[in-house]
Amino acid sequence: MLLGRRALDPSAGLWDIPGGFLDETEHPLEALKREFLEETGLEVEPVEFLGSWMQGYDGRTVLCLTWIVRRVAGEPHAGDDLTELRWFGPGELPAPEELAFETFVEILALWRARHQNA
Repeated sequence: MLLGRRALDPSAGLWDIPGGFLDETEHPLEALKREFLEETGLEVEPVEFLGSWMQGYDGRTVLCLTWIVRRVAGEPHAGDDLTELRWFGPGELPAPEELAFETFVEILALWRARHQNA
């Protein structure tokens, strides 16, 4: 799992799943690719839809659509609003208090369960 440390509030300094907001007419999968490239320098393609979550964010509620992706090209580097990137294995994920948003606890638990014995 590739996580990034947030440079800005909300939750500056905590671990974040790469992603971001859709432009008004943008398809969610195109936004996924764009945001991932902006934040990590990696070109990715979606492999599997993991799920959707409602998350409080800066005084509003946002719908979070989460995919498992695979790298197509590029070398990872922190970009956009991140200060650091780090790869985590299933047994190495940050503690809940180190995560930027509470929905990440469930998202990472789902990912861990799928990759624990891989």
